[in-house]
Order: sequence, then C-alpha cells, then structure tokens
Amino acid sequence: MLPTHDTDDVPRCSAKGCRAPASVDLNWRNPKLHDQTRVKHWLACDEHADHLADYLGVRGFLLAREPFRGTADS
Repeated sequence: MLPTHDTDDVPRCSAKGCRAPASVDLNWRNPKLHDQTRVKHWLACDEHADHLADYLGVRGFLLAREPFRGTADS
C-alpha cells in the first residue's frame, strides 16, 4: 500500500506540498541503483503530472505514465 500521509487513506500527489488526490501513476527506476525487476511509483495530480514526469524523464528514470487506478506497489 502506498503511504498517503493523511488519515483519509486517499493516495495523494507526490509533489512537494501538494495535497490533491492522485490521478497519474509515474513508474520509474534509477538504473544505477535498481535492477530490472524494481519499479518505483510516484503519484501525481493532473496539475503536477507533467512536471514530475519531466523531472524523471530528463534523468532517464521514467518507465511509464499511466492513469492511477487506486493501488500500486512501491
């Protein structure tokens, strides 16, 4: 289960200071640290999805961008 940092159990955006519910799941890995089986997840709201995806993309970490369906393994 993903940490929400809230008591309402609604998965929230991973952007610093954002409290919006997540709508996008950004799948990523740092190939210098993680093997091919390890996939990490950042959740994003619509407002921050492009920014977070760009951040991961320029580093070569972004694997996939998908709609958030309510659960993910981190």
